[in-house]
Amino acid sequence: MTIPIERLFAANVVYQLSIISFCIHFFAIPYNALIIAHEKMSAFAYISIIEALLKLGIVFVLSMITWDRLIVYGVLMLLTAVGITSSYIIYNRLHFKESEYHPYWNKREIKELISFSGWHFIGTFSVTVRSQGINILINLFFNPAVNAARAVSFQIYHAVAQLSNNFFTAVKPQIYKSYAAGDQEGLYKLIMRSTIICSLLVSLLIFPILANTSYIMGIWLKDIPNYTVVFTQLILINGLIDSTNGPTIAAALATGKIKRYQQVVSFLIILNLPISYIALKLGAAPTTTVDVSIILSLITAIVRAYLLRPMIGFPFLRYVLLFSKLIVASLVIWTIIYFTIVDIATSLTMLIGWSVLVILLVVIIYVLFVFSKEDIVTIYTLAKKKWEK
Repeated sequence: MTIPIERLFAANVVYQLSIISFCIHFFAIPYNALIIAHEKMSAFAYISIIEALLKLGIVFVLSMITWDRLIVYGVLMLLTAVGITSSYIIYNRLHFKESEYHPYWNKREIKELISFSGWHFIGTFSVTVRSQGINILINLFFNPAVNAARAVSFQIYHAVAQLSNNFFTAVKPQIYKSYAAGDQEGLYKLIMRSTIICSLLVSLLIFPILANTSYIMGIWLKDIPNYTVVFTQLILINGLIDSTNGPTIAAALATGKIKRYQQVVSFLIILNLPISYIALKLGAAPTTTVDVSIILSLITAIVRAYLLRPMIGFPFLRYVLLFSKLIVASLVIWTIIYFTIVDIATSLTMLIGWSVLVILLVVIIYVLFVFSKEDIVTIYTLAKKKWEK
């Protein structure tokens, strides 16, 4: 990678600290899974709030110190990882007896677990290759400033995606239970509805940002790196597509038979790297890497649903129809925004006002294009009950 020689030591220190942080987060995985299995989502909420406050505290500390801020950042992030992982472990030990360690050996179960974990690892590894591999490519073909622009864009995306992820964390156990109970129609409805809700939640945040990206960047950054605005908009669009994947991924994992599923999906995701390399080698702009990702994400979303057909008897055509509705809804929303209010906000009051209008537009379009009559009746009934209380 292209790293200034005087910053090699700091970069290496942060790299080593990041590896240690990863290992620490790795220990929290079974404890997180146990919380999800017991559907104690309030624990996630409280610990997530603590984590957000700690990271906010890191920002304040970095603004006040005079030491090497990059190294201090790595150290503080490591300490945050230790604290958050410890919180999950302590919560589990206090609330769930099964979180205690004891000797256990079952050859058949161990073999199944290793097989499942191995194929699932390939899937998560392919996502890492897509994100970090593209970072390396951009660094090789351009300069660290372009990497910084991409990193800023991903910070915004991860903040937006967190809302959808938190919602879907609560839905996962229901998908697993529906599959285990053999309730196929209930499983199908749950996948479809959670896909809609995930897409809606992300849309409610993404489209106001897309409409005011330049102004928001101007508030956040003094000097906006080149490509930052375009990177942000494209990455958010890519994130909107990826937000629909959670339900189909959970349904596949529920079967436990994921070898072929992960082989096909991982191959499609890893294609981002060679295709992006060829594009950059031919002289394409760095944002082309996100264009490639968007196209492959669309293909992968459909392929995921197709692969579910033999696994759970999934109604593929019904899903394609729903996915098409989501795409049409998004295109209609963006078209209206693009020709009316994109980048016209010049004050915080205008930003808030236009964002409220965009949110209303998103809701209206989803009601007209995406929600079924049954969904609208269900939402109306739930809202009425809440109002009456």
